[in-house]
Amino acid sequence: MAMIMVVAIFNVQCDRMNTPGAKVTDATYRSWEAYRGDDGINAYSELTQINKKNVKELTVAWTYRTGDNLTNSTIECNPLIIDGILYGTSPKLKVFALEAATGKELWVFDPFDKDSGEGGINRGLTYWESGDDRRIFFSASHHLIALDANTGKHIRDFGENGYVDLRKGLGKDDDIERFSIKNTSPGVVYQDLIIVGSSIKEYYDNPPGHIRAYDVKTGEMRWTFHTIPGPEEFGYDTWPPESFKTAGGCNAWSGFSIDRERGIVFAATGAPTFDFHGGDRKGKNLFGNSVIALEASSGKYVWHYQISHHDLWDYDLPSPPNLITVNHGGQFIDAVAQLTKQGWIFVLDRQTGKPLFPVEERPVAQSGMPAEQTWPTQPFPSKPPALSRQKFDESIVTNISPESHEYVLEEIKKYTWGNIYTPPSLEGIIQLPGFRGGAEWSGGAFDLESGIMYIGANDIPNIVQLVEVNEETLANLPIKEAGARVYQRNCASCHGEDQDGNAPFPSLLEIQSRMPPEDALQLLEKGRGQMPSFVHLPKAHKEAVVAFLFNQEKPKTSGFSNASDNVPALQKKAEDTVKRYKIKGYTQLRDQFGYPGIKPPWGTLNAVDLNSGALVWKIPLGGFPELADKGHPNTGTQLFGGAIVTKGGLVFIGASKDEKFRAFNKETGDMLWEYQLPAGGYATPATYEVEGKQYIVIAAGGGGFQGTKSGDYYIAFSLPF
Repeated sequence: MAMIMVVAIFNVQCDRMNTPGAKVTDATYRSWEAYRGDDGINAYSELTQINKKNVKELTVAWTYRTGDNLTNSTIECNPLIIDGILYGTSPKLKVFALEAATGKELWVFDPFDKDSGEGGINRGLTYWESGDDRRIFFSASHHLIALDANTGKHIRDFGENGYVDLRKGLGKDDDIERFSIKNTSPGVVYQDLIIVGSSIKEYYDNPPGHIRAYDVKTGEMRWTFHTIPGPEEFGYDTWPPESFKTAGGCNAWSGFSIDRERGIVFAATGAPTFDFHGGDRKGKNLFGNSVIALEASSGKYVWHYQISHHDLWDYDLPSPPNLITVNHGGQFIDAVAQLTKQGWIFVLDRQTGKPLFPVEERPVAQSGMPAEQTWPTQPFPSKPPALSRQKFDESIVTNISPESHEYVLEEIKKYTWGNIYTPPSLEGIIQLPGFRGGAEWSGGAFDLESGIMYIGANDIPNIVQLVEVNEETLANLPIKEAGARVYQRNCASCHGEDQDGNAPFPSLLEIQSRMPPEDALQLLEKGRGQMPSFVHLPKAHKEAVVAFLFNQEKPKTSGFSNASDNVPALQKKAEDTVKRYKIKGYTQLRDQFGYPGIKPPWGTLNAVDLNSGALVWKIPLGGFPELADKGHPNTGTQLFGGAIVTKGGLVFIGASKDEKFRAFNKETGDMLWEYQLPAGGYATPATYEVEGKQYIVIAAGGGGFQGTKSGDYYIAFSLPF
């Protein structure tokens, strides 16, 4: 049955490649021509040269250094390999091309000024070709850019002088200068369109996450799907009447999958803003936290399935829907598999969006917050089983030492805890799963041979405590005092109320020794790595924060304006009648030594049969040497980075905080090989064949949300012959 299944699925997948704008070669599933390998983002390869018998012989074939790692920078890029050329990105968002067999650099494109210090997150690139016209599309800052794939030259007749401004076309073009919009994940090509999402700040007054399609040749916008519906659009009645003018979020930040045969593009969206309190957005809030199917040619709605109603927990859908074919009761069904931060996998019929396994709408706890109106039920799938724990109580408090156990028992007395969907409050809750998953942007690798999906899952709780935002005027305050208030409103949740850091976000107490004030102001303006841009704040407010951090009574550097020692008001809008909130900090529940506050494992690699919905195996992934020495060798760690699965019987994954790259027997979960990377492999690897030789490559950029050392490596492995 397995062989029949792989042939059926492979034939369907190959058919989808035979459309204009998609590259078609005899090496389908032997190269890596799209983000995560194929249109279904399944991270699967037909290659078998590297297999269970010889994987232990893998050795480094080549190493490429980008030369531009930054403090706490990372590389999350899953590279493309097309016709023997590897295309990737660096921590500073340079795009480069290498000989895939040797790592020799062919060209590099830098989207920023050489000394700008900008960078950010990029998870992949998009490729399109028609005849001799071969293009690489990617995003940097708020721009969508097209490059000549042969030369790396900027294509200047795409968009306006070579740029499509992603801030435009959202219905708020009169105010785009204050928007911080990026696109951390690649778009997808359909015929002569490139379809893109966006990554935005997750707070009040931020833009909507509408899905848009642009002409691949001209950059002209061809269609828009409103993820926050307007009047006369489906879903409008799931919001207050004026929300389409003011609400934000509901953005497809993780990328797309596409069924070319049916002409349908699939998206998974994030939460409405603000993530943790929805008093100003009563209702289910479509199309937040939803799987959406759209006509790829027009953006016309086909179907949706909402996985969290009126989200209050930052339970974004973290990865694009996998397009899979499963065997249910002897019948092959094309399906969509959606991973969630809650630890679930929703398996939906690809044509209708109906669940293939029963889903029950269950009552959940209701919020006591002012103006909040929690949705009364949430969907709970019957299969597959959750990959992360979904209820917190004293029985799962950490057991790595008596000291840690007692410390966490005391810590949790401060908060409310219980089942999943415990609503956030001013007193604070322990949220499990936390808002790093369950699953994250890493996604799942689906094996076309067996119908088994391989997923890295996190299992670490967060502390979520709401704080009312004080909207008093800042006018006429001394600049340092105003800066302290702006800092508390915008920066304290990551860097700590006392500026002492909140891992992995660094302390700012010694910032004067690490950078000049001008660089700090630029960082607030443009962002870098995990640090978002605060372009939406008035310049005087950013200047005030810098004055506060650098203990200046008035602006003293050339980076500051000279208008006034005081800061203008940031007044609450007259029409805003609902109180606003922020969270006290993006804080995980940890012991006094920094380890997660629940029993291990804290990160696992899971094999799930999506035919039956059964868990096949589950193992901890990663560990801490110092805990292994104390008798805890299999704790797992927080995971960021995806797996790939091959016909050679292997699953490859980095992701773990111990900075190792590993290969596992896909049938049993036994580890067959590991390699100590020079920096964490917080990316999805790729595998490909050049001149009869198979390679495995991974970006080792470290840093990011793991808080480990940063790097600038791409490392390729092969067998020694």
